[in-house]
Amino acid sequence: MTPKAVFWDMDGTLVDSEPLHEAALVAALRSVGIAPPVDLHERVLGVAAWPVYEMLRNTFGLDLPFDDWIVRKYDHYLPMAETLKPRPGAIEVFNELRALGVEQAVVSNSDRLIVDANLSAVGLIYPGMHTVSRNDVRQGKPHAEPFLRAAYLAGVDPADAVAVDDSRTGAMAGLAAGMKTIFWPEAPMEGPPGAIVIGSADELRQTLGL
Repeated sequence: MTPKAVFWDMDGTLVDSEPLHEAALVAALRSVGIAPPVDLHERVLGVAAWPVYEMLRNTFGLDLPFDDWIVRKYDHYLPMAETLKPRPGAIEVFNELRALGVEQAVVSNSDRLIVDANLSAVGLIYPGMHTVSRNDVRQGKPHAEPFLRAAYLAGVDPADAVAVDDSRTGAMAGLAAGMKTIFWPEAPMEGPPGAIVIGSADELRQTLGL
């Protein structure tokens, strides 16, 4: 049975932006003389900008103020956003749900600047579209607030909604919000307890009852 609402993570779930974020982070780190750790991707996947900054400051000695750091990173990221591609199959499922009248929203731990740039790059912008950025909530994922805000905007009970996310951080937020949660990682991995783990757009369609 198709759910009343589906709330999508953006980076890595709807759009293939994680490699761009990592490239921008690597370039920004090297610009301040810090060698990126080999496990950088695992350290930052699904994590919002401020906790990433705190980790870099505490673990690797980043000494720029946050505002200067984030401008530096986004100066590297935004030109690359023009090359962004959708995650294969994801936007097709989004559009199929939209045609069926299912409520949807994009729920991201990224700043509003990045949400708007990414969705514009892949043409996923339309009047009345609901989006939740890290700037729109007090607490980002893994807290429930971003997905609960999406439910509020869409006018649905969280229990009637499905959250789709590629990171454990995001899947934990969907579960915390009381939503059926689909964990769709870019590489096979175990999901948090309670999440439905899938590995393809076809599995996503089946799980959503399409």
